[in-house]
Order: sequence, then structure tokens, then C-alpha cells
Amino acid sequence: MQQNARCAVEGGCPTDYIAISFAILFFILLLSKFILPLVVHKVPNTKGSGFWIPVIQIFASFNLLLSFVMSVEFLAFKRRHWWQSCYVWAAWVEGPLGFGLLLGCRIAQAFQLYNIFVRRRLPPIRSYIFLPLLVLPWVAGAAFIHMKKPLNYRCHMGAPWIIPIVCLHALYVATLAGFLGAIRHIEFRFDELKDLLKGIVVSASSIGIWAFSFILNEIHDDISWLQVASRFLLLVTASVLVLVFFSISSSEPLLSQISLRKREPKEFETMGQALGIPDSGLLLQRESTPVIDPNEPLDKLLLDKRFRQSFMAFADSCLAGESVHFYDEVHELEKIPVDDHVRRIYMARHIIEKYIVAGASMEVNISHRTRQEILTTPDLAHPDLFNNAINELIQLLKMNLAKDYWSSMFFIKFKEEASMRSTNHDLEHMTDWNFSPRLSSVHCFDDPFHQEQFSKGSSHNSHDSDP
Repeated sequence: MQQNARCAVEGGCPTDYIAISFAILFFILLLSKFILPLVVHKVPNTKGSGFWIPVIQIFASFNLLLSFVMSVEFLAFKRRHWWQSCYVWAAWVEGPLGFGLLLGCRIAQAFQLYNIFVRRRLPPIRSYIFLPLLVLPWVAGAAFIHMKKPLNYRCHMGAPWIIPIVCLHALYVATLAGFLGAIRHIEFRFDELKDLLKGIVVSASSIGIWAFSFILNEIHDDISWLQVASRFLLLVTASVLVLVFFSISSSEPLLSQISLRKREPKEFETMGQALGIPDSGLLLQRESTPVIDPNEPLDKLLLDKRFRQSFMAFADSCLAGESVHFYDEVHELEKIPVDDHVRRIYMARHIIEKYIVAGASMEVNISHRTRQEILTTPDLAHPDLFNNAINELIQLLKMNLAKDYWSSMFFIKFKEEASMRSTNHDLEHMTDWNFSPRLSSVHCFDDPFHQEQFSKGSSHNSHDSDP
């Protein structure tokens, strides 16, 4: 009994080590959910918030779990150094660098959804600026606790401090709920709204369990078994929270780097296919191939999909295919009806992040003025959003790649394939004319095939009638 009472006060009970094992296991699972798409599925990482927000979530999750272990007496050790202080772990690491940063990442994602789909414009504040602003209340709270020093030698604080701390946690959940109410009318193509709702439910449930465990651990510190049970529940709940919270993705619709869950039963190679744009990425075998005249304007020639793909392959071989890929995706965007704002916003945002943003993976060479017009547009669904960029890139293509393309092997191969398709099309047309399964419009007595079929039918009938 004395040993149990001692470990309840100083830490090191068997249940404490079980809870720590749970925390380690869940954090390893969390890391695997982030690493496996990059290693096994060869998912390309991005330089934007779609990559860094998950990384920050992992950092915040680690801080949250470690702060509980260090501040809630899970391990039996004496606090001899400054870095072992209760205020370092319970005030600074658990608050601003733990729960505050974790909820801040989700709020930053909800803030992006609100601006992009409700206001139809890119967020006015970048995530790397908005996220530190979200953590400022936690920094102020940690500094206030550090000055007042309400913690005792067991890192426990009095009852008057519990209510403000729980309210600060609940404030961030309420902020998420506010964004949910603002975007609930949007018919998202993917699961952003559902994921946001799940995040609210998970975080609210965790805060409820934390508050219950926290109150038991702080107030009833004279009951040994209650101390052990409450901190066990506290760490296990936090472990489940960080894993489930990380597994709920609302940052990228086409490519989720937070979760391995497949949002669609079919994998898509392009955003156009994911959005269900008609004939996106498809090249029908029976498409007619028009005669390509090099004297025609390039923008008119690029409307033909076969020519565009041939020209794109040539541009890629010259390591200058960004402009043609950009033209191709803008052409896909134009297939979406003007009144379908949600799908147009999805596609426009995808194009901006891939081609327009400075440092993008396939950044195109356009003027600063045109780039800023796109980035600061008041309407992402506007049908003329990329017109100026297209005009500038067409002029560049005319002066550079177009002249070399006409004398390249790509154009020669394109003409040969076009000629072969034209020949095959004529043969198929003749075959369909000769052996059409439809009834002939020629009268039986004038149909030259009728006599042969009739004679064959008669011979078969006479043969069948023989005994």
C-alpha cells in the first residue's frame, strides 16, 4: 500500500508505464501515416501549407504527449534542472507548443476553406503568419502563469485556475465550430466539411475527458488510486486525440498527405479527372484528326487535343513544358459550367498552387502584374481569371518553342500518326458501309446480296428437309 501511495505521488506506477507505451505506439502510428504516402506510395511533397501544416501537427502532437509525461508525474524523477520545471512543460510546451499549435493548424485549414469557397478569394494572410497569431493567446497565458506561479511541487494548480484554462481550450473548439457554420452551405466535392465536423467532435470530446481528468488530478490529490487513474486517462485520451486528429485531412482535396484514406474508389491522375470534368485527360480513339497547318495561329492549333499533347511532349523534352501544361489545365477549367462555382474554385486553386504561386512546382513565366492580378482576384470562379496569363504565354511559345516544333521529330511523328488514323478511319468507314448490320434500303429483288442469301437459305432448308 505504501508503495502504491508513493508511486501515485512520485510517479512510476505500472499503469503509468502502460500509458506511456500507449503514447509511444500511437505516435509511431501517427508518423507512419505521414511517412508511408511519401515512401511507399511515392506521393510528391509540396512546399506549401499542404506539407508544412501536417509537419507542424506532428511537432505539436509530440510536444503535447511529452508535456503530459513530464508534468503529470508519470516518471519518478526529481526536478533539479530548469528544463525539468513544471512551468516549462505544463505552461509553455503543453499550451502554446502543444494543444494551441495543434488546434491552430486545424483552424488555419478552416480559415483557408472559408476564404476560398465562401469569399471566393485566396486567404489574405499566409498560413505561416496566421498560425503564429493563433498561438499568441496561449503564449500570453503561459507567460501569465509563469509570472503568477500557481503550480506546486507536483505541478498542480488550484481550482480557480482550472476554469480559465478549460475555457481557453473550449474557445479554439468554438472557433472551429464558427468556421463550420460559415461553410456548411458549400457543396464540397470532397470531404472537407465532414472532416471539419469530425475534428470538432474529436477535440470537444477530448477536452471534456481532459477537463474531467484534470479536475480529478488537480483537486483530489489526496486519493492515490484516483491520481493514478486520472493521469492514465489523461495520457491515453491525448494519444488517441493526436492520432485521430492527424488522420482527419481537410487540407488537400486531390492528394491527402495527412491520411492514407482514399476519398474516391478510383485513383485520379489529374484534378480534372477528380472533379469529373468531361473527357478530362482522355483521348478518344475515334476522334477525327484535322489537318494541321503551321500557318494557323498557335492558340487555335492548341485547341486540338492531339496536337496539344504532341506539342506538350516536345516542350517537356526541351524542359520547358510548364506553359503548355498550364494551357492544358486552363482548357480543362473552361469545360466547367460558369455557374458551377465550387468546381471552378477547386480547379482554379489547383492551377494557382501549381503554376502561379512563386516557387510552385511548375511555375510559369508571366509578368508580375499578371501574377498579382490572379493572386489578388476577388473571384476565383471568374471565367476570365487566367486570360491574361494565357495570352502572355502564347506569345512566348510563338517566339520560342513553336518555331522549333515544326522541324522536330515530334511534328513528323504527329503527321505520320494523323495520316495513319485518317487511313484507318476511311477503312473503317468502308467496312461499316459494306457490312452494316442494319437492314438494306434496297428492295429484295434489286439487292444483289438477296439472291445469294436466298439461294443459301434455300439450300440449307432443302438439306435440312432431307431424311
